[in-house]
Amino acid sequence: MSSQNQKVAIVTGASQGIGAGLVEAYRKLGYAVVATSRTIAPADDADILTVQGDIADPATAERVVAAAVERFGRIDTLVNNAGVFLSKPFTDHTADDYATVTGVNLAGFFRISQLAVPHMLAQGGGHIVNITTSLVDNADSRVPSVLASLTKGGLQSATKSLAIEYATRGIRVNAVSPGTIRTPMHPEETHQGLAALHPVGRMGEVGDIVNAVVFLETAPFVTGEILHVDGGMSAGH
Repeated sequence: MSSQNQKVAIVTGASQGIGAGLVEAYRKLGYAVVATSRTIAPADDADILTVQGDIADPATAERVVAAAVERFGRIDTLVNNAGVFLSKPFTDHTADDYATVTGVNLAGFFRISQLAVPHMLAQGGGHIVNITTSLVDNADSRVPSVLASLTKGGLQSATKSLAIEYATRGIRVNAVSPGTIRTPMHPEETHQGLAALHPVGRMGEVGDIVNAVVFLETAPFVTGEILHVDGGMSAGH
């Protein structure tokens, strides 16, 4: 069971894939976890609190942070993992596409981070990790990605800005920039083509991203870092 000194992590987009892997990893580190997504089910573990909701809705962020503080009394880490990726030619994007992607990738990050930071400041420190995409740094003509670049690129810039803003106040802010990861988001029949996008010739695994986040969590001298875990995508093709 949780104690007053137990650290607490919030993970968004936590129901499957990378998010579910992060929940498990933070529990192994001894953290209590508040896990949120639109479809997340209750957990058997008393130190995992699940909150259903769309992170694009500011009310969800408010419920998640309030639940974390009420149940566990603190917030030490926030992992902004929830994300939407739509690959379409630029002129094919609709107003709904724009609203969906910016809502989750930007508005979702913005509100929950705003709400978490005061709690981190009050306890003397904390850590925010943003999950982005290597397409931000190395666009690929085979994968039109302007909305990902607009939103996740914004997250990468915000990561550095926040890291500097709070550097003297104990809050670190970092990002992990993945390649394409083998998750339920990608049907099996797409894997061969997706693997070919990476210089190493394969997709990444959930554990690759989880290990990168755990490294950042346990590296107190690292802040403002964009850690590429992408099979070489950001280096070139």
